[in-house]
Amino acid sequence: MKIKNVEAFWLRCPLPGKKQHRSDYGLLTHFDMTLIVITTEDGLQGFGEAKAAVGSSGVCASIVSCVENELKPILIGKDAGNISRIWEHLYNGTRDHYALERGRKFPILGRRGLTVSAISGVDTALWDLKGKALNVPVMVLLGGACRDKMPAYASGGWASAEEIGEQLNGYVSKGFNGVKMRVGIMDDTVENSIRRVRAARETLGNEIKIMADAHGTFSVPEAKRFCRGVEDCNLYWLEEPISPDNPQGTAEVRASTSTPIAAGESEYTCFDIRDLISLRAIDVVQPDSAIIGGITEAMRVGQLAHTFQLELAPHCWGSAFSFMAGVNVAFASPSATIIEFSLGGNPMMYDLVEETIEAKDGMIEAPEGPGLGLTPNWDFVKEFSQDL
Repeated sequence: MKIKNVEAFWLRCPLPGKKQHRSDYGLLTHFDMTLIVITTEDGLQGFGEAKAAVGSSGVCASIVSCVENELKPILIGKDAGNISRIWEHLYNGTRDHYALERGRKFPILGRRGLTVSAISGVDTALWDLKGKALNVPVMVLLGGACRDKMPAYASGGWASAEEIGEQLNGYVSKGFNGVKMRVGIMDDTVENSIRRVRAARETLGNEIKIMADAHGTFSVPEAKRFCRGVEDCNLYWLEEPISPDNPQGTAEVRASTSTPIAAGESEYTCFDIRDLISLRAIDVVQPDSAIIGGITEAMRVGQLAHTFQLELAPHCWGSAFSFMAGVNVAFASPSATIIEFSLGGNPMMYDLVEETIEAKDGMIEAPEGPGLGLTPNWDFVKEFSQDL
């Protein structure tokens, strides 16, 4: 299983008008992702995703450059099966031998940010490779399924107070018993965010889980005011109420409310998650396999969640590859109980791969295909690859 080649493709696909939506990130007119492809000497290929942005759009040129010019020379010739060793080499650079000898990190300067995103895509591709080589899902390599199926929640919810109930009810009609809506600065005022959540709860009743995602756009006082205004709406969680640059503020918000606080999609490595937990800032941990450091690091975060009795809910807003990475992590983690399922315009979820990804009656079944169980649609890759 020696690595022969490592490639990175920046894919950018335009969205038709009816699938576009507006949030605090502006009008979403296209979807971006970085596809990582690792090929072994015997021709086996593994695939992963690296993200340049938490949302749907982002310039991926830097990640492509990092993978092909910095990581690829390190990876060529290595045994693709030694995933943990490779992770340490990429994260510690030329001092990786010290890290492995002493059992602690000697990280490179790019121990956060796009370098770790690039490592994330490589790591996920290596897990995909190993699963294919052994003809088992990645989940089996991670310890096997903790449950046979898991509920999914429909992720979307950008409509106005007058229309949000109808929009979310459309998700419920597809079989989902949990839905997520966006709030925060996109609503201009805290009061408008409160109105939208109250309208959603009034329409959906008390049996449907409602999550609210502020994308880190509230100030601390605003987040507290929002929580007071929706206290009786029984939100399943409030996601990223405060900027990830202010974890102390997130902890302050959590201390002020009975609404569970979720975060983690904007964090890099388990060390960032450790800090959030130490501050008592979160109830729900949301690592993104395309950002946190790949499946390897997402599982380390899962162990933290298990140890500190927190809920694990991997962030699965991305391509089919990061989605299935999150699904495999969730099924192998005892602290995970629900999976995010994107209902926004997302060609990277449905058109990028040959397989059909679906939630049946709001449930996702344990993975069965080898590796991540996905095959790229190479015509799609060719059509939407960006020249650099």
